[in-house]
Amino acid sequence: MATEGQALQLVALLENELIRRRGDIDRHNDYYRGNHRLKFASAEFAKFHGERYRDFSDNWTQVVADSPVERLTVTGFQASGEITADKDLWEVWQVNGLDADSQLGFLGAVTGARCFVLVWGDPDDPDMPVVTFEDASQCIVAYEPGSRRHRRAALKRWQDGNQDYATLYLKTEVWKFSRPLAQQDKSPQMADVDEELKRWQPRELGDEPNPQPNPMGVVPMVELPNKPMLVDEPISDVAGVTSMQDAINLVWAQLFTASDYASFPQRVVMGAERPMIPKLNSAGEIVGKQPVDLDKFQIDRVAWITGKDARIAEWQAANLAAYTGIIEVAVGHLAAQTRTPQHYLIGKMANLSADALLAAETGLVQRVDEKKLWFGQGLREVARLIALARGQDELAKALRSGRVLWADSESRSHAQMADALLKLKQLGFPFEWLALRYGLTPTEVADVVAMREREMEMDPVSEITRQLTGAGAPAPPVPEEEAEQAVAPPPARRQADAPPPTSAPAQEAETVAEPEPAGAA
Repeated sequence: MATEGQALQLVALLENELIRRRGDIDRHNDYYRGNHRLKFASAEFAKFHGERYRDFSDNWTQVVADSPVERLTVTGFQASGEITADKDLWEVWQVNGLDADSQLGFLGAVTGARCFVLVWGDPDDPDMPVVTFEDASQCIVAYEPGSRRHRRAALKRWQDGNQDYATLYLKTEVWKFSRPLAQQDKSPQMADVDEELKRWQPRELGDEPNPQPNPMGVVPMVELPNKPMLVDEPISDVAGVTSMQDAINLVWAQLFTASDYASFPQRVVMGAERPMIPKLNSAGEIVGKQPVDLDKFQIDRVAWITGKDARIAEWQAANLAAYTGIIEVAVGHLAAQTRTPQHYLIGKMANLSADALLAAETGLVQRVDEKKLWFGQGLREVARLIALARGQDELAKALRSGRVLWADSESRSHAQMADALLKLKQLGFPFEWLALRYGLTPTEVADVVAMREREMEMDPVSEITRQLTGAGAPAPPVPEEEAEQAVAPPPARRQADAPPPTSAPAQEAETVAEPEPAGAA
């Protein structure tokens, strides 16, 4: 068990590393939001037009970041040795709102290079742990030397009101600290800075001990890296976009400036002096000359030009199409570098077949599958932590080699999907696998299977017929009497000239109704 001094030293080390990372995270988040500074401009252009385009950006960064996230959807967790998804884990996922929050976490990882997931037990409901996605600007995980998976400690640091808070997670205990929020308007060079503001103090938690034991025995925070490297930091998808984004913004600024100054033909007077008019005093006497106000010529649209060599020339309007051509090339480079489909960025689509669209999205699909691989390892560990928090040690052991279930990365029409699933069914794939492939969650598949079973119970004969034609899964056994009725041949068709048979009860009725002859007694 760590002492308070050791815990504070570890908090200080992790906080320094977190502060170092914060600069890139904030910059990438600004680019995602469209807060771009004008770069690559000449000193003269920046001097006269920099402030004019300070709030302008043609934001392609957001499209690049959103395109893979919209295809990252978790549908369940499956433990090793099981053939169906775990319903209890999915219930924890749903109750914690992670179907929505996971999208926020994945977006944070794409822009900030990583995100985190924190799992902790709820004392009021031991069967329902609290699971939250955390931002990279607030959390950090320290690993054992020489390992990228075995976690040694984790820190979450955040601000609330006028306080800084920090929670240090270790394998055996959890420390909680707080300190007054340092005033941001103070300069670090000021000699009278209150050093006490920099010191963490254990938080007062009432009846809760501090530190408190960690019953899971492992650090309960998991890192989800976006594009991990063997010996370096994970890479943000935004990091490779910023330079081209700055270039696109500059070309747009130059286009707007050219449009303002040179989008119309300009006329110039050559070989003539500037028109002058007499300058009069208060008595109306000519006391000199003064130049004509050229703005008046623009309003009156009339000008007097004197001089035998005077002539008028014309400057052609600027070719603005050259700028738009450069922008299209730059956006094409950006699409190729980030494996984002061109129709996501340019928006030009004309009579494209389904196969052509599928080929155009191949790079994006592969990019999404890579993220599923990276995020899936961390989410599998999250599922194990959920089982540990619920005291299910055997399930936690099975989940270490389990898998995360995802929705399909490819975008297909319903007609394409139905045709593909029908062919797979003819090859012998089971119904539940096909339903998962269609995009249903394991919970929805279980509901559909239950509905099919009820349909078979209500109409077993129709279900047998459907199975014989290959339209469904194998039917359950039916009673022998019902099976005989289902396969009995239809009655032979009677001849058209034969009289209709009369049933025995009808003959008896006619015999009874016939009157007796007189004198029969």
